[in-house]
Amino acid sequence: MEQLKHECGVAMIRLLKPLEYYEEKYGTWMYGLNKLYLLMEKQHNRGQEGAGLACVKLEANPGEEYMFRERALGSGAITEIFGTVQSNFKDLTKEQLHDAGYAKRVLPFAGEVYMGHLRYSTTGKSGLSYVHPFLRRNNWRAKNLALCGNFNLTNVDEIFARITAIGQHPRKYADTYIMLEQVGHRLDREVERLFNLAEAEGLAGMGITHYIEDHIDLANVLRTSSKEWDGGYVICGLTGSGEAFSVRDPWGIRPAFYYADDEIVVLASERPVIQTVMNVQLDDVKELDPGQALLVNKKGEWRTATIMEPKERKACSFERIYFSRGSDADIYKERKSLGHNLVGSILKAVNYDLKHTVFSFIPNTAEVAYYGMLEGVNEYLNHRKMERISQAQ
Repeated sequence: MEQLKHECGVAMIRLLKPLEYYEEKYGTWMYGLNKLYLLMEKQHNRGQEGAGLACVKLEANPGEEYMFRERALGSGAITEIFGTVQSNFKDLTKEQLHDAGYAKRVLPFAGEVYMGHLRYSTTGKSGLSYVHPFLRRNNWRAKNLALCGNFNLTNVDEIFARITAIGQHPRKYADTYIMLEQVGHRLDREVERLFNLAEAEGLAGMGITHYIEDHIDLANVLRTSSKEWDGGYVICGLTGSGEAFSVRDPWGIRPAFYYADDEIVVLASERPVIQTVMNVQLDDVKELDPGQALLVNKKGEWRTATIMEPKERKACSFERIYFSRGSDADIYKERKSLGHNLVGSILKAVNYDLKHTVFSFIPNTAEVAYYGMLEGVNEYLNHRKMERISQAQ
């Protein structure tokens, strides 16, 4: 039986307006960075071993850094990584701190695309080098890739053998590095395909670069790179040119939800987290369907696309019974039903002697199931009362 490796949390943000817009409307160009912090902090239940974030700055000039990453270990990792990011701004004057144009030109992590990860590893390798996001660097901006995920691949050995046989060389024998290499390889091919098309149209220099970045289709990249993935996963990624994506396994084993308006696109592992952070209603947050990807291009145009044909739905029981937040509407109903369905077995185990039975719950995540169980026990008691009343008559 395949052991659980890591049930983690992901968060992704794509700002759809210039940083100046958020400075004027919300009083800070750090709107996206602040929202990412909240998304990660409210998913802290998903990451006790480490955390990391990545950021991409759109339209950086040659010679300027455009992709940033910060990672840390331990239960305080979220506070640590955001503290490190904020330390870049501590010596700014008030004018500089509120100058979105200055931030865009000069400051690290002052970007439009953000991705965060929380790691919860029950088995497997530990250490900072295994904390997401992982980076794949290249001199071509569009070939740079940051990747993170909530997943467990079950056929790592098979994939590793195949990709090394064709000459690829993952940096470590780990599922994330292997997925990074596969997606990166297909991203390289997509960039090269577009390079040839651009040259055929007579473009040169930065004209080729802009053509490539304006025409990349990550749906093609994901369809070709994910064909061999077997297991449960939600994978998120950013490219150096500003493309963002998240793709969910075709069985719907791992969860993913998203929200979009004219200012922002948000994705997270937990629906109520998005509701709280964005102050939106249940129906405003959509579930990413099994086998589906959420794609946002460099221009900020977003869409969903079917990457793999959905299969029989097999949501992870560990995710839904224990790991997810009980404030999610569907999770709450399922946990109550779980407790309700145990009533028959519980009554039989105590020989129906409720007068000498005490009910409680352990751990806290069982509380909702406990309420469902109590409702079932009360239904049983009411039924018994009705029987006795009928017999007395």
